[in-house]
Amino acid sequence: MQTNRPLILVTNDDSVEAPGFHHLIESVKEFADVIGVAPAEPQSGQSSAISVNKPLFITEVKYFSTPQTPIFKVNGTPVDCVKLAMHAIVPRRPDLILSGINHGSNSAVNVIYSGTMGAVLEGCLIGIPSIGFSMLDHSWAADLNGTTLTIKKITGAVLQHGLPAGICLNVNIPAGCTPEGIKVTRSAKGCWNKEYAEYTTPEGRQYYWLTGYFDNVEPTNSETDEYWLSRGWATVVPTAADMTAHDCISGIKTLLQLSD
Repeated sequence: MQTNRPLILVTNDDSVEAPGFHHLIESVKEFADVIGVAPAEPQSGQSSAISVNKPLFITEVKYFSTPQTPIFKVNGTPVDCVKLAMHAIVPRRPDLILSGINHGSNSAVNVIYSGTMGAVLEGCLIGIPSIGFSMLDHSWAADLNGTTLTIKKITGAVLQHGLPAGICLNVNIPAGCTPEGIKVTRSAKGCWNKEYAEYTTPEGRQYYWLTGYFDNVEPTNSETDEYWLSRGWATVVPTAADMTAHDCISGIKTLLQLSD
């Protein structure tokens, strides 16, 4: 690897086999040396989970699609991948951590559950500028070409200028098109409804499968990511690793009748 170039660590939550992971590597390799470290198996919905009850193994893998890029798989979560990459894989501290391209949306409240963004938040916690990229199509056969310009623009800008301390970026890109442009927004408010489908085994035992739909409670609010994604724009939501509601500290002290 050329040590005079920046270094980008790329990970994801869809596994080392996911087309989005390889497309992201190809999209950013002009900017920097790239190392890929991704889960061996899909890890969607793992958020910031870490493995505490099993040994973790690192295996280097080779792919025709990314022949010049060192790629490793880890039998753990996206956060495990970032932690192990920093501990045992990368030859120097990365200048940037990227996660994705996730096959599926991480807009609105999905950021809370997202393994893609769990890896990004881990990078943010250790002080490395970090970005998560997601496309609104769950299919591994999805056309990813419409994401390339957005990825290049955002990656190049963050490599050049960095990000504010404690802030990472959650980027979502509409499917099946080249976006109209990029909007910096906040996450839409809403919740998931009818989250489980109920079935019965041949033996008569009930079981449940995750499903449901996201109910956006502010569909006409132009400040939100969901609003612009539905209109063909890519969205960038600045996301904080610190989840403290700082503006509520004083009020909670009063509520609990506590003094300084």
